[in-house]
Amino acid sequence: MADPRIVIVGAGPAGTRAAEALVAAGLRPTVIDEGRYSGGQIYRRQPPNFTRRPEALYGTEAAKARAIHSAFDQLAGRIDYRPETLAWAVKDNTLHIQKNMRIEALDYDALLIASGATDRVIPLPGWTFPGCYSLGAAQITLKMQACAIGSRVVFLGTGPLLYLVAWQYLKAGCAPLAVLDTSRMADHLAGLPLMASRPEQLLKGARLVSGLRRAGVAIWRGILPREVLGDPDRGVAGIRFTDANGQDRQIDCNAIGMGYHLRAESQLADLAGCEFAFDPLLRQWLPHVDDAGRSSVANVYLAGDGVRILGADAAETSGRLAAMALLTDFGRAQPRFAMDRLRRLMQRHKRFAQGIAKAFPWPWQQMATMPRTTVVCRCEAITVDELCSAVETCQAPEVNRAKAFSRVGMGRCQGRFCGQASQEIVAFAQQASVESSGRLRGQAPVKPLPIGVCEEVGHG
Repeated sequence: MADPRIVIVGAGPAGTRAAEALVAAGLRPTVIDEGRYSGGQIYRRQPPNFTRRPEALYGTEAAKARAIHSAFDQLAGRIDYRPETLAWAVKDNTLHIQKNMRIEALDYDALLIASGATDRVIPLPGWTFPGCYSLGAAQITLKMQACAIGSRVVFLGTGPLLYLVAWQYLKAGCAPLAVLDTSRMADHLAGLPLMASRPEQLLKGARLVSGLRRAGVAIWRGILPREVLGDPDRGVAGIRFTDANGQDRQIDCNAIGMGYHLRAESQLADLAGCEFAFDPLLRQWLPHVDDAGRSSVANVYLAGDGVRILGADAAETSGRLAAMALLTDFGRAQPRFAMDRLRRLMQRHKRFAQGIAKAFPWPWQQMATMPRTTVVCRCEAITVDELCSAVETCQAPEVNRAKAFSRVGMGRCQGRFCGQASQEIVAFAQQASVESSGRLRGQAPVKPLPIGVCEEVGHG
């Protein structure tokens, strides 16, 4: 029997370890990578003419970054690597990709999706002003271009990434003015027992916070963001918020990085027909997988943060595990003890992630106090009022129906950044659970294609 045609989407930690396992089994997978270089977002590589040491670029994660980069580099010649290539659709065992001005259809026998995650954001009055970035974007400017988003930066939101990016800016010589965290100390204590399942990670986080404090970075917990100050022409001029004691405060700054942990990039899994389930702790719809990464669709496997946000270490584990499940399903039995060990590791990662979710909860209640003039969908400039009107006057109790009436989520990002906030707003508008408001369904293309793309170079 000929070797199965296997396509991996993503060359981050999960995709790298999956490819490594498949190559070790004598196969030659195709790896689709949207980035110019492997590593994913967490271990994003700098341009070739940049010479910063991994310790400067990745800090405490330098050794892991080196290991992932080295593992991928050693696969050269044994995989079909397609960098700077967008996977934009999945249908009938075919993955549709685009590179430059050409599209191609790749038939597969097995598809392993390791598409990673993006920022989870909550709109705020003024968040569309120049100088307001997501945390991920703030991190990219530092890693790819060695520059900061501003000279006087405030980081706003919640989650481990909030503190990691602030610390990375500090180490790069651009100490942030403040870190504004919506989570409370009581939340952190609630998550502590579960986070203790990975004490080394817990200690690492404590050191980041301690380092920021020692450097004089102000850390405010339990805050409620009110508005980004400034205007569309001159950009960000400051941030106004209410502190944990109910007192209104303001910090003058010229850039803001904001994010509330991460959301799974699950659009390709959606297009592949995978079943989704609602997670009440995370308040997210996530694709369903078994304990080895098999989705509800035969021959489609899911790994990494594109399934559930468990972090880079878990992504490596899940990538290996999904590849081993794939090999088993194609008649190449894998050592049971090795798969059991990986499953136990995944359980540990899941306990830790549950602790993170409790310690840094998604502050969905903000949607209830958001002014109705606030822009929710940046791409289509749709306000809270327009979305609520679709719910209230057009009888659209579900987010996809509200999208049809309001155009929310119809723009360039296809709801990747406004989708979860939109679901919460639809739920508030009808005084119902967020689960009942549904989720924005994925549609092809999952990301915009150049208008001139028309030439298909092959189908195979």
